[in-house]
Amino acid sequence: MGSYRFLLSRRWILFAVAVALSAYAAWWLGEWQFGRLHDRRADNAIVRTNLDREPAPVEDVLAPGRPVDDRQEWRRVVATGTYDTDDTVLVRYRSGEDGEPGVGVVVPLVTAGGTALVVDRGFFATDDPRPAPEEVPAAPSGQVTVTGWVRVDGTGSSTAVDATDGGLSTRAISSDEIGSAIGRPVFGGFVDALTEDPTAPTALQLREPPDLGSGPHFFYGLQWWFFGVLAIFGFGYLAYDERKRGPRGERPHRQRPARERRTNVPAAYRRDG
Repeated sequence: MGSYRFLLSRRWILFAVAVALSAYAAWWLGEWQFGRLHDRRADNAIVRTNLDREPAPVEDVLAPGRPVDDRQEWRRVVATGTYDTDDTVLVRYRSGEDGEPGVGVVVPLVTAGGTALVVDRGFFATDDPRPAPEEVPAAPSGQVTVTGWVRVDGTGSSTAVDATDGGLSTRAISSDEIGSAIGRPVFGGFVDALTEDPTAPTALQLREPPDLGSGPHFFYGLQWWFFGVLAIFGFGYLAYDERKRGPRGERPHRQRPARERRTNVPAAYRRDG
């Protein structure tokens, strides 16, 4: 057995640096996953509190031109008004509970003060990303009281409202974009409808409550830390192996003994070669 002086060679120093960087990256990624777990649990605590609260008048929670406070998302609000069905906005390329294609049906609810609340009334299953207005189930007419969950506006280019083909459509809901498209003042954020009074002639598929699980972050964090420990262990094992047996490229090649050929054929019937 030799010494560990070979660890001072250029090859092993570079190897050690690579292992150290890998172990640090694995540790950092593990910390990042545990940080996400902490944030998820904190967000879930806020959501649980909001889900248990009594519905509030929409004016107490939302306001025109004001973004939704993250601490108010998933709070229930109540609004009364009239649906402006002429300005219905379809949210393209959505999927239902069983993965079926369809669209989201968003209709502004014009309140007594003239400000509209952007209401996502639910999911309509269809293979056409731009169905004709008469194909979409109609909203209740007259004065309607809507109870729903407050949601934060979408962001980015996917929120742009397309006014081609005789209707309005988008990929993600933004009250600012929809307000500009329909020419009305709107409350900031939007609402996922839970109930409508009176009810619509044909019901849409409503959104499910949010997932309040912790997600995979805990196990992902452990997995990254395991990779870091494995890298350090592997370095130590390879160093021990080289100290004991020498560099792999300089070890004598051991030829394996030829395997004895066995057969059940009698000797008289065998062919040599």
